[in-house]
Formats: sequence, C-alpha cells, structure tokens
Amino acid sequence: MKKSLLYISLASLLATVPPAMAETKTNDGKAYLLSQTKDISTDFLDFSNTYFFADSLVSFDTATGTGTIEWKRQQLQPRQAFNANTFLHQPLKSLDFPDTAYPQDPELGFSVTPVGSNALRIKVYTSPVTPEQDDALSPMLAPGSTTVYKGNDWTVTRDGQNIVYSSPSGSLEIQAYPWRLVLKDADGMIMTETKVWSDNDSSQVKTPPFSFIKRGSDNSRSINPVWTIAPTERIYGFGESATPLNKVGQKLNLFVTDPQGPETPDMYKPIPFFMSNKGYGMFLHTAAPFTADVGQSYIGANKLYMMDEMMDLFVFFGEPKDVLSAYTAISGRPEMPPTWSFGTWISRITYFTEDEGREVAENLKKYQIPADVIHFDTGWFDVDWQCDYEFSPSRFQNPGKMISDLKDDGYHICLWQLPYFVPGNKYYPELVQKGLAVKNGCGTLPYEDAVLDFTNPETVAWYQDKLAGLLNLGVSAIKVDFGEGAPIEGIYHNGRNGWYEHNLYPVRYNKAVADITKKLHNENIIWARSAWAGSQRYPLHWGGDAATTNTGMSGTLREGISLGLSGFCFWSHDMGGFVTSTPEELYRRWLPMGFLTSHTRAHGAPPTEPWLYENPEFTDYFRQCAEMKYSLMPYILEESETAVANGWPMMRALFVEYPDDPGAWMVDDQYLFGSKILVAPFLENTETRAVYLPGNKPWVDYQSGKKYNPGWHTMKADGPIRCIIMVPQGSEIPTVKPALTTKDLDLTKVTKKKF
Repeated sequence: MKKSLLYISLASLLATVPPAMAETKTNDGKAYLLSQTKDISTDFLDFSNTYFFADSLVSFDTATGTGTIEWKRQQLQPRQAFNANTFLHQPLKSLDFPDTAYPQDPELGFSVTPVGSNALRIKVYTSPVTPEQDDALSPMLAPGSTTVYKGNDWTVTRDGQNIVYSSPSGSLEIQAYPWRLVLKDADGMIMTETKVWSDNDSSQVKTPPFSFIKRGSDNSRSINPVWTIAPTERIYGFGESATPLNKVGQKLNLFVTDPQGPETPDMYKPIPFFMSNKGYGMFLHTAAPFTADVGQSYIGANKLYMMDEMMDLFVFFGEPKDVLSAYTAISGRPEMPPTWSFGTWISRITYFTEDEGREVAENLKKYQIPADVIHFDTGWFDVDWQCDYEFSPSRFQNPGKMISDLKDDGYHICLWQLPYFVPGNKYYPELVQKGLAVKNGCGTLPYEDAVLDFTNPETVAWYQDKLAGLLNLGVSAIKVDFGEGAPIEGIYHNGRNGWYEHNLYPVRYNKAVADITKKLHNENIIWARSAWAGSQRYPLHWGGDAATTNTGMSGTLREGISLGLSGFCFWSHDMGGFVTSTPEELYRRWLPMGFLTSHTRAHGAPPTEPWLYENPEFTDYFRQCAEMKYSLMPYILEESETAVANGWPMMRALFVEYPDDPGAWMVDDQYLFGSKILVAPFLENTETRAVYLPGNKPWVDYQSGKKYNPGWHTMKADGPIRCIIMVPQGSEIPTVKPALTTKDLDLTKVTKKKF
C-alpha cells in the first residue's frame, strides 16, 4: 500500500502547481516525455478535485429536446479497513464563498436531438455558460451532416417522469431519478446504460457514476460518462490499434502520438468512436485528450474520461454496417481515390537521385513487376530530411522531365515532406516572422522547430502554394508524414490551445494537402500517417513504422482491421515492415497481406525492391503477388465504390459481413478484403494455421478450388501464394488479365471467376 499512498500524495501535490508545471511529470512521479500520451483517468483520482455526480432530472421539454440535470457535489476520502486502504466518494458541503453565489448542487443543461434514422445526439454540459458550437467549423463533422433531421423515425413520449425516444432501430430512455440514460435495441433489450451511484449497493467495489470534476488546480472541468459493459459484450474501434480487437479489458489513451510503430497501445490514429456487439456505436465529438477505460479497472464499466468540459455524444443503433454507415454519414466519407493509387507503390528510405528513380522504373519493366507509383522519401531535397520543396539541383538533372518520362511509362511520382521546420531550414525565418507557426503563451515558439499552424488561413495558403509548385510539375501524390507532434501547450491562430488542437492537427494537415491535390489534379489522394476523426475523408493512410518481425506483422494486421472498424475505408502499410532489411522468409508471408489490402506499398530500410534480394525465385514470387492484385482490380474497384458509398472498410473484420455468427466476433488475425475474399496470413513461420470460416455456407480455396465447410480448420497455403485465401461458394469474382500498370489494364475484358 505504500505505493498507493505515494501515488495519492504526488497526485495531490501536482494538483497544487500551475498546469504547465504539472505537465512535466506523470502522476507516478516519473518525468513526462513530450511524445507520451495523456492518461486523463488519473485526474479523477485526485483528492484536491471536487466531484459532481449526475443525480436527477429537473426538467425536460420534449418539444425542444432540452432539459436540466441536478449534480450532487462529492469529494474523495481515504478509508482504512482491516489494514486495507481505499478511498470513497462522499457527499460534500460546499465551502465556496459567498455561499449565496455558488450552488451547492448545480443544475445544468443537456439536450437530445435525432440526427438520423438510427442516430441520436446527446449533449451534457458542466457549466451554465454553454460553449458556442458551429458544426460547420468542426473538422470532425462532414459539411451539413448535423442539420435538422427531417425524418419521422423518432417519437418522444413521457413514461411517468421518464422520457423515451423511440424508433424502429432502438430507443433511448432518460430515467428521472436517479438520472440515467438507457439504450435499448429494437426488441426492447437493454444494450447499455449509464452508471449511477446506487449500482454499487451490491458490490464492495465502488465505481463512480456518470460525473464531472472541477479541478482544485485551476477550476477547469472535465466530464466522465460511464456506461455499463454486459458480461458477453465485446467492444471494437477507437482507431488504428495494434492491441487485440476486442477492447474490453483494455485502457486506451486517445492522444495522437508517434508510438514508433504498431507494437504498443499508443496510436498514430486514435479515433473517439467505438461499436459493440450488443448493437450500438458511439462517437464522442471531441478533440480533447481522452482515455477510454473499457472494463480495465472495473470489468462492468466503460469509463470515458475526457479533458472536455462537455459531452457531445452521437449514439448509433444497429448492426456493424448500420453503425458504420451512420457514423460516417456524420463524420464524412471519402471520394473514390484514383485507379492508379490501387496499384503497387515502390519505395525505400530513400532514393536520393534521379538516376535511382529511373533505375527503379527500368527494373520494374525488366522483371515484369506490376506497379504504378515510385515514391521518393526523405532524400529528394538537397539536404536529407530538410524539407524545402525543391529537388536537389546536384542530384536531379531535370525533375520535370523525369516525372513526365516516368508518367509516360505509367508511373506516378509521390514525394515525402513534413510540417516541422528545423532552424537550419531556409523557410524557418519566414515562418517565424510572418506568424505562420504555432506559438506559445509568450508569443514565441514552443519547440525549437517551427510547426505549421493549419488553423491560420495564411499558413494554409503558404503551404499549399509550395505543394502546388510540385503538383504542377507533375507530382501525383504528397506523403503527409508526421503530424503527431502538434504542441499541447501551444496557442493556435484560432485562439484555442493545444488541449483542443493537438488531436485535430492531423485532420487539418490531411485536409490542406488533399484540398490542393484535388484542386489541381481533381484526385482525392494523399499518403498520411497521423489521423483523428474526420481524416477518413482524405484517403489514404498507412500504418506507420512497423518492426520487421512477426510482432510487427501481427500488430500491423490488427491496426488495419481496427482502423476499418473506426470509419476508414482505405488503408495501407509497409509490406515487410520498416525498421531494418526484411528477412526474405518474413517478406514472403507479409506480401499477400500487403497486396490484398486496398493500397499496397513496399517501403522501408533497403532492400525493399525484390530484385535486390538476389534470389530469382523471390522476385518471381513478388511478381505473382502483384499480378494477383492487378488481376483482381475490377473486384477491388467495384468493392471500393461500395465502401465509399456506405462508409465500410475494404479491410474488414469478419463480423462486419457476418454479425450473426458469434465466432466471427472472436477472430482478429484474419480479415475480409471487401465483402467476398477472406484472407488469413501466416503470422509465424509455420506450414499450417487455424482458420475460421464464418457463416453457414461452404467456402472455396481461391488458389486450389478445394471446398470447406464453415467453422474452424487447420489449413495450409494450397497454391503458390503463401496465404490462405478463401471465397464463399457461389461467388463470382470479377478479374482481368494483369498488366504492368493500371493504365494498361483492359477493364473492358472482365471475366467473372466462379467459385
């Protein structure tokens, strides 16, 4: 118990110092590093804070959907019993002065608004002064998506003192005392409900209910919605997460960070959205740091700790496809990326010269490897990593002609860049002098680097002008790297600080690049690493710097499926991993997963190009994998159009297509590529692996034609591609003769391959 007491003491001590100073250490006393995520839950264990529990419904106007909640004032108190020290919340008599000016138990507003046939928006405020919200200014919301819903699916009735919103998809009951929100499915079964204090009567573990805190350090407020988790409930989403798909039992910090790869709980792309196998999904419309304790500290509670002072919650009812469609109707869907982007992207870190780029193109032709993009990473500038938007004049004789020549051969060019400018960069003085970078409270820079401030229209115009020069030169795509390091203590041009802008930075960054590319090329395409809710409108994103190990591969697989369950249609990753040269055996197992993903890139520490492995058999194998994808291009384009129209992922968990199969909800090491192709990669160097075939119809091996019944099987790769690839019996998969580039595919000669 000494550790617990020390924890409490340090938490209280840190709460008494200015917030900027408190941020230099975590609550366990260790130094806080700039790259670390924020665990917001620790704020709710601080004895210096005041706690307010949602207690009772004071009023509700069914005509306007607005009401008032009374919140009971509480405090944390230590408790000793039989040499066990714990703490409990206890009612608190306010000592605020003058006592006539501050309510003992405040009465604060909330609202409920239908926003779709199966969607409600619930707002809960912790202050009598409600924040001004203009949904049109939120990067997380699609334009016009939250205008007044004109459908008649929802009815509002009173059941005694309770309020009930009902629709064919489900219902929300607002219970008056104790105040509680109850979500029910279309059959009237409770899916989840908010926790109240009396739920603890039958348990010695006292779980705080739906509440908010007022910090002793600065009087700021943060809200904590707490929902029940049923014994058989499984919860998915929260972004590009490499941990097991079912998040029950996990704690996730939703704070955009560079985790150095897909092998930790932290994420390049955290998304404040999740769905449940019980038939609902939730989107927390917030950009503030957010910790989701999904049954980690108490198995029956989903505690959503938010730095935000209000809860702006969208609730969706239905099966996974219904929920994803409803969520993306609110947060947005992408336009269809260009056809060439679905081809192979060839890259490494890095090509330094024009000659290297031309040599790659020559080898692609020589070895007959289908590809559409050659990417120049950090070395196309005069100084490696120093972004100045100009090809090195000493290493690129005529970049415009190089780009034109390669495009004539069917190859598009992608270029790397980033939004941070080191002091040695030639643009650094201009960015500082013109106020185009994020500032600190003193009006200078929070970092040594100048970080582009995308809330400033002048910054966006400056930045897009630099990219326009490259796009007009013929460059087809910009790699939107980094974006996770927006200053948390920065002051942004729009007047907000980093607590509300850090997580939004990737969305603004993604949008700036996508908009100028769309304007000049009429193509919706970027290649980005960081994201937040809303980024899915700007495809596409890749999985970051994976380890060149089995662990890196398995983490990459899970993060791709998880991001798809968070509203992203398209996604890619670095085949084989990024960090070191990929062992050939691992590369062989990884390639099918890479080519059976919406977008495909070979990138990382050299060699990434197959011909450099000096093994003709491996080059042939790489070609076979690439030809498999190019032959499937009619299927991929058809499925992608459907995905875009509905907000569904191309890389999807089995349960998205098979929600009525309990086994499908248990699998997180295989996926569906579109609606019909099941992919089970070999994550270890074994001859066989366990494969689950969902549904109630037979499946057919894509390579051998052998039939299998639904259920579990121990299978081997029954063909030249080292991967289990299955198709439901009776399916027709459109295919075409492969070509060296997508522009050479004859999509008028499509063959339906029957299974």
